[in-house]
Amino acid sequence: GRGSGSGSGRGSGSSGSSGSSSGGGGGDGNSEGRVVHGSHNTTQYLHELVEALRLSFADAHRFVGDPDMEQVPAAELLSERFAEQRARLISPEHAAPRVEHGVPLSDSDTVYFSVVDGEGNACSFINSNYEGFGHGAVPAGCGFTLQNRGANFSLDPLARSPDGHPNALAPNKRPYHTIIPCMVTQEDTGELYASLGCMGGWVQPQAIVQILHNLLDFHMDPQTALDAPRICVAEGAQQPDRTDVVVLVEDGVPAESVAGLRLLGHRVEVLHDWLGDRQVFGRGQIIVRDRGNAVLCGGTDPRADGVVLGS
Repeated sequence: GRGSGSGSGRGSGSSGSSGSSSGGGGGDGNSEGRVVHGSHNTTQYLHELVEALRLSFADAHRFVGDPDMEQVPAAELLSERFAEQRARLISPEHAAPRVEHGVPLSDSDTVYFSVVDGEGNACSFINSNYEGFGHGAVPAGCGFTLQNRGANFSLDPLARSPDGHPNALAPNKRPYHTIIPCMVTQEDTGELYASLGCMGGWVQPQAIVQILHNLLDFHMDPQTALDAPRICVAEGAQQPDRTDVVVLVEDGVPAESVAGLRLLGHRVEVLHDWLGDRQVFGRGQIIVRDRGNAVLCGGTDPRADGVVLGS
Protein backbone atom coordinates (compact mmCIF):
# COMPACT_ATOMS: atom_id res chain seq x y z
CA GLY A 1 0.00 0.00 0.00
CA ARG A 2 0.95 3.61 -0.31
CA GLY A 3 2.89 4.98 2.59
CA SER A 4 4.61 8.13 3.66
CA GLY A 5 7.03 9.15 6.36
CA SER A 6 8.04 12.47 7.73
CA GLY A 7 10.39 13.39 10.50
CA SER A 8 13.62 14.81 11.74
CA GLY A 9 15.91 14.99 14.69
CA ARG A 10 18.72 17.29 15.55
CA GLY A 11 21.22 14.99 13.94
CA SER A 12 19.05 11.87 14.17
CA GLY A 13 16.52 9.97 12.12
CA SER A 14 14.33 6.87 12.07
CA SER A 15 12.34 4.79 9.64
CA GLY A 16 9.13 2.83 9.23
CA SER A 17 7.96 -0.02 7.06
CA SER A 18 5.92 1.96 4.55
CA GLY A 19 7.59 5.33 4.89
CA SER A 20 10.75 6.59 6.44
CA SER A 21 12.27 9.69 7.86
CA SER A 22 15.44 11.22 9.09
CA GLY A 23 15.53 13.43 10.99
CA GLY A 24 28.79 36.86 9.39
CA GLY A 25 28.03 39.85 8.99
CA GLY A 26 28.28 42.11 5.99
CA GLY A 27 30.41 44.98 4.96
CA ASP A 28 33.15 46.03 2.60
CA GLY A 29 35.44 43.13 1.83
CA ASN A 30 39.18 43.73 1.48
CA SER A 31 39.61 40.39 -0.32
CA GLU A 32 37.52 37.36 -1.19
CA GLY A 33 36.35 35.54 1.92
CA ARG A 34 37.41 38.32 4.33
CA VAL A 35 35.20 41.07 5.70
CA VAL A 36 36.45 44.16 7.53
CA HIS A 37 34.29 47.05 8.75
CA GLY A 38 35.89 50.47 8.92
CA SER A 39 39.42 51.66 8.26
CA HIS A 40 42.53 50.53 10.10
CA ASN A 41 42.30 51.10 13.87
CA THR A 42 39.00 52.95 13.70
CA THR A 43 36.55 52.46 16.55
CA GLN A 44 34.33 50.15 14.51
CA TYR A 45 37.22 47.99 13.32
CA LEU A 46 38.72 47.64 16.80
CA HIS A 47 35.32 46.99 18.41
CA GLU A 48 34.54 44.09 16.10
CA LEU A 49 38.08 42.75 16.42
CA VAL A 50 37.81 42.76 20.23
CA GLU A 51 34.42 41.01 20.14
CA ALA A 52 35.72 38.38 17.70
CA LEU A 53 38.71 37.71 19.95
CA ARG A 54 36.49 37.37 23.02
CA LEU A 55 34.34 34.79 21.24
CA SER A 56 37.42 32.95 19.97
CA PHE A 57 38.95 32.73 23.44
CA ALA A 58 35.67 31.39 24.83
CA ASP A 59 35.69 28.63 22.21
CA ALA A 60 39.39 27.89 22.65
CA HIS A 61 39.08 27.66 26.44
CA ARG A 62 36.27 25.12 26.07
CA PHE A 63 37.45 22.94 23.16
CA VAL A 64 41.21 23.23 22.54
CA GLY A 65 43.62 20.70 24.01
CA ASP A 66 46.40 18.33 22.96
CA PRO A 67 45.01 16.58 19.83
CA ASP A 68 47.16 13.54 20.62
CA MET A 69 45.28 13.10 23.89
CA GLU A 70 41.87 14.68 23.26
CA GLN A 71 39.27 14.75 20.50
CA VAL A 72 39.50 18.39 19.43
CA PRO A 73 36.77 19.38 16.90
CA ALA A 74 39.24 21.38 14.79
CA ALA A 75 37.37 21.01 11.48
CA GLU A 76 34.11 22.13 13.04
CA LEU A 77 35.72 25.07 14.87
CA LEU A 78 37.27 26.25 11.60
CA SER A 79 34.19 25.69 9.46
CA GLU A 80 32.43 28.52 7.66
CA ARG A 81 29.13 27.48 9.23
CA PHE A 82 30.46 27.89 12.76
CA ALA A 83 32.21 31.17 11.91
CA GLU A 84 28.97 32.63 10.56
CA GLN A 85 27.07 31.42 13.63
CA ARG A 86 29.53 33.13 15.98
CA ALA A 87 29.80 36.31 13.89
CA ARG A 88 26.07 36.88 14.23
CA LEU A 89 26.61 37.43 17.95
CA ILE A 90 28.70 40.55 17.34
CA SER A 91 26.65 43.72 17.62
CA PRO A 92 28.02 46.79 15.82
CA GLU A 93 26.26 48.95 18.42
CA HIS A 94 27.66 47.71 21.74
CA ALA A 95 29.99 45.24 23.44
CA ALA A 96 28.48 42.00 24.68
CA PRO A 97 28.17 42.00 28.49
CA ARG A 98 29.42 38.41 28.52
CA VAL A 99 30.36 35.74 25.99
CA GLU A 100 30.00 31.96 26.10
CA HIS A 101 31.50 29.22 23.98
CA GLY A 102 29.63 28.03 20.92
CA VAL A 103 28.51 24.53 19.93
CA PRO A 104 30.55 23.48 16.88
CA LEU A 105 29.29 19.88 16.97
CA SER A 106 25.75 18.89 16.13
CA ASP A 107 23.84 17.83 19.20
CA SER A 108 20.67 15.81 19.54
CA ASP A 109 18.26 15.57 22.43
CA THR A 110 14.87 15.03 20.73
CA VAL A 111 13.80 13.10 17.63
CA TYR A 112 10.37 12.89 16.02
CA PHE A 113 9.08 10.77 13.14
CA SER A 114 5.70 9.96 11.68
CA VAL A 115 4.75 6.97 9.54
CA VAL A 116 1.41 6.33 7.79
CA ASP A 117 0.52 3.34 5.60
CA GLY A 118 -1.94 3.02 2.74
CA GLU A 119 -4.74 1.88 5.05
CA GLY A 120 -4.56 4.94 7.26
CA ASN A 121 -2.71 3.28 10.12
CA ALA A 122 -0.26 5.75 11.64
CA CYS A 123 2.57 6.05 14.13
CA SER A 124 3.39 9.43 15.65
CA PHE A 125 6.59 8.97 17.66
CA ILE A 126 8.76 11.33 19.69
CA ASN A 127 11.64 10.60 22.04
CA SER A 128 13.75 12.97 24.10
CA ASN A 129 16.61 12.88 26.58
CA TYR A 130 15.44 16.34 27.70
CA GLU A 131 18.83 17.79 28.72
CA GLY A 132 21.93 16.58 26.89
CA PHE A 133 22.65 13.12 28.27
CA GLY A 134 19.42 12.99 30.24
CA HIS A 135 20.09 11.97 33.82
CA GLY A 136 23.32 10.26 32.81
CA ALA A 137 22.44 6.60 33.36
CA VAL A 138 22.92 4.04 30.57
CA PRO A 139 21.00 0.74 30.97
CA ALA A 140 23.40 -2.22 30.97
CA GLY A 141 24.06 -3.46 27.44
CA CYS A 142 22.19 -0.56 25.81
CA GLY A 143 23.56 2.34 23.82
CA PHE A 144 21.34 5.13 25.08
CA THR A 145 20.92 7.28 28.16
CA LEU A 146 17.72 7.64 30.16
CA GLN A 147 15.83 10.93 30.17
CA ASN A 148 15.60 13.41 33.04
CA ARG A 149 12.10 14.80 32.51
CA GLY A 150 11.67 14.57 36.27
CA ALA A 151 13.39 17.96 36.35
CA ASN A 152 9.97 19.44 35.56
CA PHE A 153 8.40 18.35 38.85
CA SER A 154 7.49 21.11 41.29
CA LEU A 155 9.81 21.10 44.32
CA ASP A 156 7.92 23.83 46.15
CA PRO A 157 7.54 22.56 49.77
CA LEU A 158 3.94 23.76 49.79
CA ALA A 159 3.22 21.60 46.74
CA ARG A 160 3.40 18.48 48.93
CA SER A 161 0.50 19.64 51.12
CA PRO A 162 -3.01 18.19 50.57
CA ASP A 163 -3.99 21.28 48.62
CA GLY A 164 -0.60 21.55 46.92
CA HIS A 165 0.37 21.60 43.28
CA PRO A 166 -0.73 18.61 41.15
CA ASN A 167 2.75 18.43 39.64
CA ALA A 168 4.51 17.96 43.00
CA LEU A 169 7.33 15.42 43.07
CA ALA A 170 6.09 11.99 44.17
CA PRO A 171 6.98 8.30 43.60
CA ASN A 172 5.56 6.44 40.56
CA LYS A 173 4.34 9.71 39.06
CA ARG A 174 4.93 11.27 35.66
CA PRO A 175 6.00 14.93 35.56
CA TYR A 176 4.48 17.73 33.53
CA HIS A 177 6.21 17.71 30.15
CA THR A 178 5.81 18.92 26.59
CA ILE A 179 6.41 15.67 24.68
CA ILE A 180 3.49 15.63 22.24
CA PRO A 181 3.27 12.93 19.54
CA CYS A 182 0.08 14.22 17.98
CA MET A 183 -2.61 12.49 15.93
CA VAL A 184 -5.80 14.13 14.63
CA THR A 185 -8.84 12.11 13.55
CA GLN A 186 -11.99 12.89 11.63
CA GLU A 187 -14.78 13.85 14.05
CA ASP A 188 -17.50 11.81 12.36
CA THR A 189 -15.65 8.59 11.47
CA GLY A 190 -12.56 8.52 13.67
CA GLU A 191 -10.39 8.00 10.59
CA LEU A 192 -6.94 9.50 10.46
CA TYR A 193 -6.72 13.14 9.37
CA ALA A 194 -3.10 13.90 10.31
CA SER A 195 -0.12 12.56 12.17
CA LEU A 196 2.22 15.30 13.34
CA GLY A 197 4.67 16.45 15.95
CA CYS A 198 7.00 19.33 16.70
CA MET A 199 10.29 19.21 18.60
CA GLY A 200 11.43 22.19 20.60
CA GLY A 201 10.87 22.06 24.35
CA TRP A 202 8.35 24.58 25.66
CA VAL A 203 7.37 25.63 22.12
CA GLN A 204 5.87 22.21 21.30
CA PRO A 205 2.28 22.91 22.38
CA GLN A 206 2.51 26.46 21.03
CA ALA A 207 3.76 25.37 17.61
CA ILE A 208 1.27 22.52 17.30
CA VAL A 209 -1.62 24.91 17.99
CA GLN A 210 -0.38 27.24 15.25
CA ILE A 211 0.21 24.40 12.80
CA LEU A 212 -3.30 23.03 13.38
CA HIS A 213 -4.78 26.50 12.87
CA ASN A 214 -2.83 26.71 9.61
CA LEU A 215 -4.17 23.34 8.44
CA LEU A 216 -7.78 23.51 9.65
CA ASP A 217 -8.67 27.21 9.69
CA PHE A 218 -6.40 28.72 7.06
CA HIS A 219 -6.56 25.66 4.75
CA MET A 220 -2.82 25.42 4.14
CA ASP A 221 -1.16 22.30 2.79
CA PRO A 222 1.27 20.56 5.20
CA GLN A 223 4.44 22.17 3.86
CA THR A 224 2.97 25.67 3.82
CA ALA A 225 1.62 25.14 7.34
CA LEU A 226 5.17 24.39 8.54
CA ASP A 227 6.87 27.11 6.49
CA ALA A 228 4.64 29.88 7.87
CA PRO A 229 6.32 32.14 10.47
CA ARG A 230 5.34 31.51 14.09
CA ILE A 231 5.31 33.15 17.48
CA CYS A 232 6.51 31.71 20.78
CA VAL A 233 5.72 32.88 24.29
CA ALA A 234 9.15 32.58 25.89
CA GLU A 235 9.93 30.36 28.87
CA GLY A 236 8.58 31.83 32.06
CA ALA A 237 5.02 32.17 30.79
CA GLN A 238 4.06 29.15 32.91
CA GLN A 239 4.79 31.27 35.99
CA PRO A 240 1.65 33.39 36.46
CA ASP A 241 3.38 36.06 38.56
CA ARG A 242 5.91 36.88 35.85
CA THR A 243 5.41 40.34 34.30
CA ASP A 244 8.47 40.35 32.02
CA VAL A 245 7.52 37.52 29.65
CA VAL A 246 8.63 38.16 26.06
CA VAL A 247 6.71 37.14 22.94
CA LEU A 248 9.23 35.92 20.38
CA VAL A 249 8.12 36.59 16.80
CA GLU A 250 9.68 35.00 13.75
CA ASP A 251 10.91 37.19 10.94
CA GLY A 252 8.18 37.13 8.28
CA VAL A 253 5.27 38.07 10.54
CA PRO A 254 3.93 41.38 9.11
CA ALA A 255 5.53 44.46 10.66
CA GLU A 256 2.09 45.97 11.29
CA SER A 257 1.15 42.88 13.33
CA VAL A 258 4.30 43.25 15.44
CA ALA A 259 3.57 46.94 15.99
CA GLY A 260 -0.03 46.11 16.91
CA LEU A 261 1.09 43.58 19.54
CA ARG A 262 3.36 46.18 21.11
CA LEU A 263 0.53 48.71 21.20
CA LEU A 264 -1.55 46.13 23.08
CA GLY A 265 1.15 45.90 25.74
CA HIS A 266 3.09 42.79 24.67
CA ARG A 267 6.87 42.70 25.02
CA VAL A 268 7.89 41.57 21.52
CA GLU A 269 11.26 40.46 20.15
CA VAL A 270 11.67 39.62 16.45
CA LEU A 271 14.17 36.85 15.65
CA HIS A 272 15.92 36.49 12.30
CA ASP A 273 18.77 33.95 12.53
CA TRP A 274 18.05 30.71 10.63
CA LEU A 275 21.12 28.94 12.03
CA GLY A 276 20.33 29.58 15.66
CA ASP A 277 17.46 31.74 16.83
CA ARG A 278 14.69 30.27 14.66
CA GLN A 279 14.99 26.85 16.27
CA VAL A 280 13.11 28.33 19.22
CA PHE A 281 9.96 28.20 17.05
CA GLY A 282 10.08 24.42 16.86
CA ARG A 283 10.85 21.82 14.22
CA GLY A 284 7.76 19.98 13.03
CA GLN A 285 6.72 17.16 10.72
CA ILE A 286 3.27 16.41 9.25
CA ILE A 287 1.50 13.74 7.24
CA VAL A 288 -2.09 14.52 6.21
CA ARG A 289 -4.44 11.87 4.77
CA ASP A 290 -7.14 12.92 2.32
CA ARG A 291 -10.38 11.30 3.42
CA GLY A 292 -11.72 11.17 -0.13
CA ASN A 293 -8.94 9.43 -2.04
CA ALA A 294 -6.61 8.36 0.83
CA VAL A 295 -3.69 10.27 -0.72
CA LEU A 296 -0.96 11.10 1.80
CA CYS A 297 0.69 14.52 1.80
CA GLY A 298 3.73 15.24 3.98
CA GLY A 299 5.64 18.30 5.09
CA THR A 300 8.96 18.83 6.87
CA ASP A 301 10.04 21.91 8.79
CA PRO A 302 12.65 24.14 7.11
CA ARG A 303 14.02 24.93 10.58
CA ALA A 304 15.37 21.35 10.89
CA ASP A 305 17.03 18.62 8.84
CA GLY A 306 14.01 16.41 8.17
CA VAL A 307 12.82 14.71 5.01
CA VAL A 308 9.54 13.40 3.55
CA LEU A 309 9.64 9.98 1.86
CA GLY A 310 6.95 7.89 0.18
CA SER A 311 6.76 4.33 -1.11
